[in-house]
Amino acid sequence: MLDGFATREVTLQGVTRTVHRRGNGPGVLVMHEIPGITPEVARFARTVADAGFTVEMPELFGVLSKPISGGYVASQMLRACISREFHVLAAHGASPITDWLRALARALHEEIGGKGIGAIGMCLTGNFALALMMEPALMAPVLSQPSLPFGFGKERRAALHVTPEQLACLKKRAAEGAGVLGLRFTHDPLCPPERFETLRRELGDGFEGIEIDSGPGNAHGISRMAHSVVAADLVDETGHPTREAVDRVLGLFTERL
Repeated sequence: MLDGFATREVTLQGVTRTVHRRGNGPGVLVMHEIPGITPEVARFARTVADAGFTVEMPELFGVLSKPISGGYVASQMLRACISREFHVLAAHGASPITDWLRALARALHEEIGGKGIGAIGMCLTGNFALALMMEPALMAPVLSQPSLPFGFGKERRAALHVTPEQLACLKKRAAEGAGVLGLRFTHDPLCPPERFETLRRELGDGFEGIEIDSGPGNAHGISRMAHSVVAADLVDETGHPTREAVDRVLGLFTERL
């Protein structure tokens, strides 16, 4: 599944994680979704690398290459809920694991150089690119179906999973040209529309939201339960809105980096 990727152990802040790398060019950090680095996530990372970028993809949870199943997703979701590294209900505070990811982003840019790096999070990691904007090197943040905090209650449905200080920073950086790209399906229960409404209100023109119709009778027959825009629910066909979303992500990385 990871043919063409180089694998190594990376120790930062006293924590060692496995990181997979592929490609050449400006750096892009790919933060995989629940339940882990699945074949579909690996396909997306390969697409980014083959478009002219150096992709680094750390293992954050799950079993490498294990296919998606309901039981696998549920088990990894439970592990995340009880992990000290993920604060899945925190409306106004980022998960502690973002500190390690910031260090990885910083190290990637220091090694490769250039204008900056990109980062994309998905599902449980979807909001993490916001916290990573504290790093000046992050110039192209992408949120794919950002699902934290879990949407229990009105406040959490609209929250961004960042601290007030991080929000102030990302508003400043977005206004300076490091705007945020967000992707979601319109009927995704894990990524409610209120979250994108908050991003539009807080960032203004610094937020670009792509919301793909997954309602009844939609033109492309997308399931009402569709969730994973660039990986599990991607239909890699010209003209399909998920393929167009991937193309926009690649375009953003090219424009900024």
